[in-house]
Amino acid sequence: MRSLTPRPGVLDIQPYVPGRSTLPGQGEAMKLSANEGALGPSPKAVEAYRKAAALERYPDGNAAALREAIGRRHGLDPARIVVGAGSDEILYNLARGYAGVGDEVIYGAHGFNMYPIIARSVGAAPVTAAEPELVFDIGNALDKVTEKTRIVFIANPNNPTGTYIPADELRRLRAGLPDDVLLVIDAAYAEFVTRNDYSPGTELVDQDANTVMTRTFSKIYALAALRLGWAYCPPSVAGVLNRLRAPFNVSTPAQAAGVAAVEDADHLAAARDHNNIWHGWLTDRLAEAGLATTPSVANFVLVRFPDEASRSADAAMRFLNARGIIPRETTGYGLAGYLRITIGTADEMRATALAIADFMAGEAASGVA
Repeated sequence: MRSLTPRPGVLDIQPYVPGRSTLPGQGEAMKLSANEGALGPSPKAVEAYRKAAALERYPDGNAAALREAIGRRHGLDPARIVVGAGSDEILYNLARGYAGVGDEVIYGAHGFNMYPIIARSVGAAPVTAAEPELVFDIGNALDKVTEKTRIVFIANPNNPTGTYIPADELRRLRAGLPDDVLLVIDAAYAEFVTRNDYSPGTELVDQDANTVMTRTFSKIYALAALRLGWAYCPPSVAGVLNRLRAPFNVSTPAQAAGVAAVEDADHLAAARDHNNIWHGWLTDRLAEAGLATTPSVANFVLVRFPDEASRSADAAMRFLNARGIIPRETTGYGLAGYLRITIGTADEMRATALAIADFMAGEAASGVA
């Protein structure tokens, strides 16, 4: 008897595991596991979302108002902007459009866990490039390029390390790739970066027909629940994405909130300033506790814990959970011994710093909710 079976390779995919949101037996926890915006969304975006009516009508399938708002904000041609249900949808569709069975997709060894999932979803082989310094290594990536390579994914800044490569290195990567390889720059955390040598990659998109930059509203704009992202593309790639995406892939309330969010420059600046202050503050407190962090430019820190069992990352996770704090476990990223901590509110950062200081000092975890 024949039975229904999935396409070969589908069952080899390891499902994405998001950061935890709750702790059993506890009330509301401090969720520092998903890099969500510490200040929440712009009040203008919330109001626009609430006012979005006509729920019986399909949304604008072209997301024209949102694309135009993004174009005004970043000085980009709206015709080359494609909006998606989160940047994840765009990344999936880029793989659907440009890779398939027998092809290869390259990404950094400690890069975003969705990249190998996306590659396998279209039957392509994910290929990792070693990152010995926890930074995307251009030489190692270029060494992995073969005639089968179709896409190179780079998160810049990277998740979960928070590290980045500067604009000139990004140009060197593009110059070293064959013209028929698509470079996808996942700039989800671009708005947090304040370094003068950083670029999200828009100039590379303008220069070449084989480079795409993706962005998200889930991080600094704090609209993760709406699943809203966008890409800036060469016209030919935009044409491919518009053929592959669902016809009404972004809801009317999400589009309205996105327009209001991208136009609220004051709220974005406040979110960036908050991150700069508390990122530095938490990094200093971790150093005082004897812990090293990677040089992150995003809205989180990656913390290295000692190898000894009583001070390990696993022990720290248990201790922090007992205090009602949820960081992100990173073993699945090849980073055993580390925890990733999102920059949260001022109260959350103070509680986290105190808890880690107590943990490193050997104090009991109980007694503080």
